Amino acid sequence: MSGTDKTKTGLDLAGPIVILVEPQLGENIGMAARAMGNFALSRLRIVNPRDGWPNIAAQRAAAGADQILEQVQLFDTVEQAVADLTLLFATTARAHDQAKPVVGPEKAAREIVAHVGAGGGAGILFGRERYGLQNEEVALANRIITFPVNPGFASLNLAQAVLLIGYEWFKLSTGGTLPFAMPERSEPASQHQMQAFFDNLVRELDKAEFLRPREKRETMLVNLRNIFTRMDPTKQDMHTLHGVVMAIAEGRKGPAKGGVLDGEQATRLRALLAEHGQGPAVPGDSSTVRGLARLLRRNPTDAERILWQALTRDRRFAGQFKRQTPVGRHIPDFVSFVHRLAIELVNPNETEAIVADRAGRQAWLEARDYRVIEMRVADVERDLATELGRLEASLRDRG
Repeated sequence: MSGTDKTKTGLDLAGPIVILVEPQLGENIGMAARAMGNFALSRLRIVNPRDGWPNIAAQRAAAGADQILEQVQLFDTVEQAVADLTLLFATTARAHDQAKPVVGPEKAAREIVAHVGAGGGAGILFGRERYGLQNEEVALANRIITFPVNPGFASLNLAQAVLLIGYEWFKLSTGGTLPFAMPERSEPASQHQMQAFFDNLVRELDKAEFLRPREKRETMLVNLRNIFTRMDPTKQDMHTLHGVVMAIAEGRKGPAKGGVLDGEQATRLRALLAEHGQGPAVPGDSSTVRGLARLLRRNPTDAERILWQALTRDRRFAGQFKRQTPVGRHIPDFVSFVHRLAIELVNPNETEAIVADRAGRQAWLEARDYRVIEMRVADVERDLATELGRLEASLRDRG
C-alpha cells in the first residue's frame, strides 16, 4: 500500500468511537476502517449491518486495517451502541430542524479532544449510504456535525465523511506534526560566497557579451542578483552553481574534462599503467596511477564508445555487459559476469609492456573460468557488425 511504512510503529491515541448505522455495503465498511487507520482511530461499532458480519468485502476494502475490523463491536440498535457515551455527535448533510448546536468538523474535533482528555467517552454517528440518519437517531446526539460542501452536491461517501472527521481530530491530537520534513540543508551561504559567485557569473557573462545593451546592464545585474538571493542558497548550492557556470564557460577541453581519448593517448596511458606492473585497480596504488586509471575509465576512446553503445542497445547483448568494472584486481575493457566472458580491445602499436600486461590479465581470468575475446580497434571502427557477430557466436559456444 503506497505510503505505508510497516517498519514504523503506529500511534495509539485515545479517540472517539466511530459508529456506522446500518451500513449497506461491506466495501464501505472496509474503506471507513481504512480511513480510521489513517488517523489512528481504532474503535469501530456497527449497528445492524445489512449483509451481516464478518464481511469478506469489508476485509478486502480495508487495505490492511484488519485490526480495526477484528475488534468491531456489533449492536442491534443505535441506543445500545451509544449507551455508554457522554458526548455524541451525529453527522448529516440535511437540516433536521432540531434545536441543538450545529458544528463543523474542526470545532467538533476540538470538543472531542477536550472531552476525551478529561476522561469522557465520545462517539460519532454515521448514517446509511442511501438516506443517512433518521430524526430519532439524530435526536440522541448532543451535537450535529455537517460539512462545508457544495450545496448542490452535498452527499459524501461514508468513508469520506469518516476521513474528514478523523483528519481534524488527528491534527489536533498530534499538533499537526507531519510524517517527514525536508532533509536538513547545508548551512546558508555567506554574503562573501554569494558575491564571489556573482562576480564569477558576471565575468563569464561579459565574455559572452550577454549584458547588452550597455544602458540596461545595471538593471539586468540587479534582476540576476535578485534571482539568487530569493533562493536563500546554501553553501552547497553556491558550490554547485559555481561548477555549473564554469562547466558551461569552459566546455569539454581535453580528456581530463570528460573528452574522448584517441588511440595514441589511450596507448600511452595503458603503457604507463602496465609498466606499473599491477593494473589500475590495486589498493594502495599511487595517486598518479589511480588518476591515470580513472582517466581511462571516464574517457573512453572512440572504439570503446562505439562498442559500449552497441552492447547497451543491441537486444542480443543489452544488460549483459559492464564497462571498466573490476574483476578481482584486474579491469578488463568489458566484462559479462552472466556469461563469464571478457572483451579486450587491442590498439595499434601497443608496447611490449601493454601486451605482457594483457596476457597476464587473460591468464588470470581464464584460470577462473572466464573466456577472453580480443577485438582490434581498427576492426571495431571499420566493421562493427562482424565483430558483434563474432561475439554472439562466442556467447552461443559458451552457452
